[in-house]
Parts: sequence; C-alpha cells; structure tokens
Amino acid sequence: MKRLGANLRAARLRRNLTIQSVADKIGTGPRPVSDAEKGKPSTGVAVYVALLWTYNLLHGLEDVADPALDHEGLALSFRRERARGRQTERLDDDF
Repeated sequence: MKRLGANLRAARLRRNLTIQSVADKIGTGPRPVSDAEKGKPSTGVAVYVALLWTYNLLHGLEDVADPALDHEGLALSFRRERARGRQTERLDDDF
C-alpha cells in the first residue's frame, strides 16, 4: 500500500497537479487523496481507482483477479471435477 501511495504521489507531482485539484476532479476532499498517497489501508479502493483513472494509469487493472490468470484456483477446480458424470435415469411412460 505504501508503494502504491508513493507511486500515486509521484504521478501527481509529474503532472504538476495539486492535491486539491485532483480531489476536485475525482469528487472528494483533499484528505482521501493525501491518505491514498500515504498508503493508508483505511482509504477506500474507489479513491485509489479514481486516482489511477485521473492519471491514466488504469491499464493492467483489468487483469486483477482475472479468473483466467488464477493458476491456483484453476488447479483446485480441476482437482475437484468428477472423472465421469452420472447418467440420469429417466422413467419411461411406456406401460
């Protein structure tokens, strides 16, 4: 979190933006922006995402928790799958 906060601060400073101008753009006060830049875990994820959007740094975020990239989860799901399926027995109505 601290590293992400430092990266967000660097992105803001490189763009020559103030905390207040960024806060106005994302529709919040300056405190959440400052807290995010400090890497405080109590800051809502929406603030972090809004800051990434503001700095045009959202690329790569679509890969976060992508089920196709969850190698451990895929391995676990393959392990739990049945080797063969049970055939359903249908009752026939032929008397």
